[in-house]
Amino acid sequence: MAALPFMPELLAAPRTYTNPVYPGSMPDPFVLRHLGKYYAFGTTNRDTRTGRFFKVLTSTNLVDWKEVGGALVPPKGAENMEYWAPEVVYVNGTFYLYYSRGGGAIGATVGHQLHVATSKKPEGPYEDVATLEVPQSRFTIDAHPYQDTDGKWYLFYARDFIDSDNGFYPGTGLAVDRLINMTKLAGEERTVMRARHPWTLFEANRTMPLYENRTFAQWHTLEGPFVRRRAGRYYCFYSGSNFLTTNYGVDYLVADNILGPYSDAGAEKGARVLQYVPGKVRGPGHHSHVMGPDGKTEYLVYHAWDAGMKERQMCIDKLLWTAQGPRCQGPTYTPQPIP
Repeated sequence: MAALPFMPELLAAPRTYTNPVYPGSMPDPFVLRHLGKYYAFGTTNRDTRTGRFFKVLTSTNLVDWKEVGGALVPPKGAENMEYWAPEVVYVNGTFYLYYSRGGGAIGATVGHQLHVATSKKPEGPYEDVATLEVPQSRFTIDAHPYQDTDGKWYLFYARDFIDSDNGFYPGTGLAVDRLINMTKLAGEERTVMRARHPWTLFEANRTMPLYENRTFAQWHTLEGPFVRRRAGRYYCFYSGSNFLTTNYGVDYLVADNILGPYSDAGAEKGARVLQYVPGKVRGPGHHSHVMGPDGKTEYLVYHAWDAGMKERQMCIDKLLWTAQGPRCQGPTYTPQPIP
């Protein structure tokens, strides 16, 4: 029998993806992997069909996403407030959604507080069950629940510090507290890190109605904490600077204990994990980490601006653990192998 001719056109080309993996608005994307399926949650406006906040997308491969509605049912009387930065964990048959609710950041006299809602299904609907009060802060956002190896839960978050003690800049910094249960803080807050490098500037000469119209010569921002444990050390990733500027990106802190002290050595000159690519990628940050379908490759899920800076869109890229520390294989803007 004669051999069949080689026909390369019949070979299936390896699939690729190109960022963004979801073309619509999806700021502050958090991805939960549950029973082989991915659920993405983002800071989005109230869904006109369901009346819920936080857009929910589903996928089986981190690339092909389908919208399934909104997650959170707003409490009565709070429908017109702003809802930010959802994160979800699954514990003993219940899904817990952590988020902040308030009057916004710029020009607001009403601050933000952390809240938690629950559901029996990953996509929701979620009903608000508790407020996680941080009494010493009028503006507390970006809750990130983390379970340590001993089973104890902790909540990392970003909050305002208005002093300049010990050479730190006024602005939003990072803190952690122990969770007594999934809906109550222990009230044992520890500071994780405050801004101390020029690149984290949010705005100069910023007047803050939330603080009796006080003007701060320099207001800095560290936000969006996300913790990973590797080789016995704790890595607290965060986004720094103003999300509208070219300085905005992702860096990290390191500690030997979950409660610190954390070091940011090496972060003096700018973000090391994700950063601006001139003319290609602007504002990459406020990310989450998730394991890829192969169960081995870790991905960063983050937002970046579209070309016209009208929407922050969801992107993914591999996380690499290098001799110099964690780095992202990105932000990419060209075709990449599909997870």
